[in-house]
Amino acid sequence: MTVVLKNVGKIFAARQKEPLTAIDDISASISRGEFLCILGPSGCGKTTLLRMIGGLDHPTSGEIIVEGTPVTGPDPRLAMIFQEYSLYPWRTVRANVGFGLQMRGIAVPEREEIVNRFIRLVGLEGFGDSYPYELSGGMRQRVAVARALATDPAVLLMDEPFGALDAQTRNRMQKELLLIWEKTKKTVIFVTHSVDEAVYLADRIIVLSPRPGQIAGTYDVDIPRPRDRTSIEFATLRRDVLELIDRLDERQ
Repeated sequence: MTVVLKNVGKIFAARQKEPLTAIDDISASISRGEFLCILGPSGCGKTTLLRMIGGLDHPTSGEIIVEGTPVTGPDPRLAMIFQEYSLYPWRTVRANVGFGLQMRGIAVPEREEIVNRFIRLVGLEGFGDSYPYELSGGMRQRVAVARALATDPAVLLMDEPFGALDAQTRNRMQKELLLIWEKTKKTVIFVTHSVDEAVYLADRIIVLSPRPGQIAGTYDVDIPRPRDRTSIEFATLRRDVLELIDRLDERQ
């Protein structure tokens, strides 16, 4: 599913203060099945942009089009995964994964089949009856991924989903996410502030400038997968992106 941004801007009104321009004139096109990473410093509008794509917020100017249809609100074709997991603590893994299906009125036998399939896909067999408090951070995030995938969205919107994890778990989750993406062929728009994460995951990287967020650079990542973080190609691209970010910081 293609996602097109046309001159998207976002201004927040503030009481007794000047209006705050978070996003300014962003245009981009994300192809069906592409893994896009949006990279930038804290406060540059990454999350705001992702929320607008998902229909959770609205542009002040411009428009966002998903498969030819303007985004005017939440759309079942797009699923958002947050850093904070957003699981229901009183529901088991199985009940969390099946929540969206239940809300759509999917019959119990079909719902159970889908839930079991996605629990297997994210490697949580044997944990279906566990509660979120019984799981590690990485396992809880897998539940969030399975819940999003269970409703069969065309686009996954991921807002720094591994930011709260330790480095080892984060690296493992990145590998597992790529395996899931390769199996499902979903379009993924992934927000991060980690250059290493973006280079490891993405087909393409968009770098946003400090506020107001504008596209400061775009990088096609032509490094074959699975990617070796110690390779010359990886280190070269990582350096190039970091140099751009350093130049942007100097302009502030």
